Amino acid sequence: MQKKNKVKIVAIVGPTASGKTAFAVEYAKKHNGEIISADSRLVYKGFDIGTAKPTPEERQGIKHYLIDIFEPDIDYSAAQYVKDAHKAIDEISGKGKLPIVAGGTGFYIKALLEGYDFPEMETDYELRSALYKKEHDELYDELYRLDPVTALEIEKNDKKKVIRSLEVIKALKRPLSEVKGKIAPPFEIEWIGLNYPRNELYERINRRVDLMVEQGLIEETKNLLEKYGRIQNLTCTIGYQEIIAYLDGVMTLDEALDKLKQNTRNYAKRQLTWFRKNEKINWNCYPEKLKK
Repeated sequence: MQKKNKVKIVAIVGPTASGKTAFAVEYAKKHNGEIISADSRLVYKGFDIGTAKPTPEERQGIKHYLIDIFEPDIDYSAAQYVKDAHKAIDEISGKGKLPIVAGGTGFYIKALLEGYDFPEMETDYELRSALYKKEHDELYDELYRLDPVTALEIEKNDKKKVIRSLEVIKALKRPLSEVKGKIAPPFEIEWIGLNYPRNELYERINRRVDLMVEQGLIEETKNLLEKYGRIQNLTCTIGYQEIIAYLDGVMTLDEALDKLKQNTRNYAKRQLTWFRKNEKINWNCYPEKLKK
């Protein structure tokens, strides 16, 4: 039998505010590609300003997949992302175009491009509700005790993923790392990493937050609260959680924006820590500094 050729995919990764969207669009225009978002929040309708979702103008006519596909009160998982992304890859490659995976959610990218076979199971909403009442550190410590391998693969402050992992572990009564099979994905991947020197990246983040406020972040947060209430996907998302604290009178606006900038900078650090583990990434910006 003739061996089937692997699908060529370009993966564009990096921390928030590193210019992935603009780069991916230009790359797609030059190489006849279409873009698959790898961002756990861009899947949600209405999460626009607070997530820096690319506008139709910024997409420049390039088709984007896995953006605005669910209401934010739907719980979207990495397992579902992998299924949806595979469908998008088949559609793009079937048209003779280049699939470009672009985003900053490391676990989604790892699951899709390095290959995970997730166990199928129903959501336990009662358990999930009980877990959400616990603090971040308590949840992460419990996950680390039950499954240290999985714990080290998840960002400590990503409460949603920590809870989902605990849910699977408790249901199966086994560590997720033992039941989450690794499969060889049928892709030939070119990895491109984007970044800036730390001070410049942090300044870009700070400017982005200021621009979000100018574009209507506060009003968007109010509208989302009114439409969906205090759902976890809203209250646990950087960009909205800080504005909610301001709206609740817990912080002044200046304090909330300072906190938002700080949380985003910390998130960028965690993203870089995650991506630096992948030695296949070709960092086209300041590669020597990124290795340190």
